[in-house]
Parts: sequence; structure tokens; C-alpha cells
Amino acid sequence: MLAECSPVILVINCGSSTLKYQLYTTDLKVVTAKGLISKIGEDGSRVEHAAHGSKHVRVMPVPDHHTAFTAMIDRLIDPEVGVIKDISEVTAVGHRAVHGADTFVKSSVINDEVIAKLEECVPLAPLHNPPNLVGIVEARKLLPDVPQVVVFDTAFHQTMPEYAHVYALPYELYSEHRIRRYGFHGTSCRFVNQRAADMLGRPVDELKMVICHLGNGVTIDAIENGRSVDTSIGFATFSGVMMGTRSGDVDPGLIFYLNKQLGMSLGDIEAMLYKRSGLLGVSGISNDMREVEERAEGGCERCELALEMFAYMTRKYIGSYAAALGGLDALVFTAGIGENSPSMRARICEKLGFLGIAIDSDANEAPGDDGRISTRASRTAAMVVPTDEEKMIAIDTLRLTEKARAAAA
Repeated sequence: MLAECSPVILVINCGSSTLKYQLYTTDLKVVTAKGLISKIGEDGSRVEHAAHGSKHVRVMPVPDHHTAFTAMIDRLIDPEVGVIKDISEVTAVGHRAVHGADTFVKSSVINDEVIAKLEECVPLAPLHNPPNLVGIVEARKLLPDVPQVVVFDTAFHQTMPEYAHVYALPYELYSEHRIRRYGFHGTSCRFVNQRAADMLGRPVDELKMVICHLGNGVTIDAIENGRSVDTSIGFATFSGVMMGTRSGDVDPGLIFYLNKQLGMSLGDIEAMLYKRSGLLGVSGISNDMREVEERAEGGCERCELALEMFAYMTRKYIGSYAAALGGLDALVFTAGIGENSPSMRARICEKLGFLGIAIDSDANEAPGDDGRISTRASRTAAMVVPTDEEKMIAIDTLRLTEKARAAAA
């Protein structure tokens, strides 16, 4: 049944065939409801909604995003499974956007000008920005009088110095066509950056930190004094460490070889690098780290190789970023693999003693409230810090909408 009503903040992450949402109280302390609408525009569309400690699932036709948004609102105000009496109780909406290029260096209150500039960024993220824009358009239609904010995954990394984000290509490609390193998972890294500093009890602007966002997508981020100074994913989203299905770093010459010698089209090569590589490609089993680890324990040599490669590539980035930072105060693990795989954390840290990191095996298996998995004698703290991208979006949404209301008063 519906609880006593109070103002709420709605956070939306709209993909090409999915709509994720969370509803926060305005003090951001409680998620009152969350949901996932999947297979939009496909057969077997599902509406999953969790509230009041239980989960409700319904298979129903969801032919388009407008229907998905309507289904979300219906769940939120439903007398049995909802948490608010009327959608007018939503006081602000926060949206995730993948790519803001170098146009957006921080989150922004949405208006027509912001939408136009976001549309200009579509060529840089043709798979991600269009559905993000659809989510914004639909939310503004259904909640026209509610202030809305967009939070960009790329924004956090726009503090990188020019020597770190410019590629060694003809400079005109950068100056005229915006070809440069952008970085992703910035919303996650920004949340973890501040949270790690709080857990260490030190000011964020005094720390040198490497954050390992290890999930189906992987970002290694070098942070100095609270600012991103380098990041492993660059212009596209497959560079850096190998991922669930993405290759990570490869020699660009390989693309020409595959095209000329093996007759693969550019489309075939792109599909291979994005969808058939990484853990899946090497193991031949799965893109899920849990399954790869399980099969490796059972003697699968290719799964063991995939694990060794993943740890090795991650360790190389940690070492290079420690050098770029001129030292290291904290090594932070986050996201699905980073938070939930003690064995992978141990593999990665195995040869990082030169950085002053020694893993406490008991703490690594069950990190305490301070997140530490390194020994107390370690010069550099190794930590597990759970990420919360939705919370970061909600924080920005609350901050910017309150600022806008104060300015208008």
C-alpha cells in the first residue's frame, strides 16, 4: 500500500531497449522504489518493479519508450505496489547521458539549448546518446513542469590535461573533428572518488588515487587531488583493459591485417572487438567473470588464461598511472567484479608490493566498513568501495534544481 506521501527525486537511465529507474526521498537517504523495463520494442517485454521489500514482474507489450515511461508511472502510483499517490509528487528528474564530449564538463539543468548540444554529440556515441535523448524527451512530455538534470559519464574526465587526452595523430583531427580521449564511467568514478576519501578520513583534494571500475565494462582512472588526470577508455569504448566482450587495447595494425589478409569487413571487425572479444573471446565460455572463475577452478585452461590476462592488463594500468601520478595513496576497486571477486583482487595486487600494497587475505574476503583489504602496515591503502551511479545522479539533480529554484526566487 502507499506510504505517507513526500517529495521525491526520480533517476532515469534510458537505453535503446531498456528503462531503469529509481525513486529517492529528497534527503537521498532512501530508495523507495526501483525498476527495470526491458526488451522495449521486442517480444517478451518485461516490467520489473521493486518496492516495500518485494519485487513485482509482469510480461506485457512495451512497443516503444513512451509506453515504457507510462508503465513506470503506473507502477509508481499503483495503490498496491506504488510508493506515491500522484506523479506530481516528483519534484525533480535526473537523467544519465553517456557522452557529453568536451561540450559538457559538468552536469546541467535541461533546457532546449542543452538538448540541442546533446544532439550534436550523437555522432560520438551513436549507440548510447540517442536512447538517452529519448528518455529526456519522454520525461519532459510526461512531467513538463518538473525541473530535470542530465549527468554525463564523460564530464568527470574533462579535467584531463591536454597531453593526456590528445592522440598522437595529425592535430587537425583533434582541433577540427574532436577526436580525442574522452573517458567513460565518470559518474561512477566521481562517486567512488569522494566516498573513498570519506572512508579514509582524508580530504579528497589531498589524495593520489587509482580507481579500478571493473565490471562488464572496465575503466582504470588516475585521480589527483579529486580530479581525473587520465583514464583507460579513450575515444570509443573498447580500449584499455579487456572487458566482458570487448578486447581492450590492441595494435591498430591488427585492424588492417584482418581486413586485408582475412577479408573481414570493418563492420565484422567492429563487431568482433565489441561483442566477441574480452573474457568471452579468450575463454570461449562466457563474458561473466563468475562463470569464468568457476570454470578455471575446474581446470579450463582458456578460462585461466583469461583471468591471468585480465589481472595482468589491470596491473599494468595501475603501475603506469601510479607513475603518472608520481605516487599513490589509495588503490580502489569498485563495480561488479571489483566489489565481488576477492580472487581477482588478489591476482591484481599480487605483484604490487613495490607500490606499498600488501593484501590482508581475511579482509579481502570480507572488507569491513572502512573498505580496506590491505594490511594496516601497507604504505598504500587498497580498498573496496561500492559504487552508486544512481545516487550520484540524484545528488547532482538535487543540488542543481535547488540552485535553480533559489536563483528564480
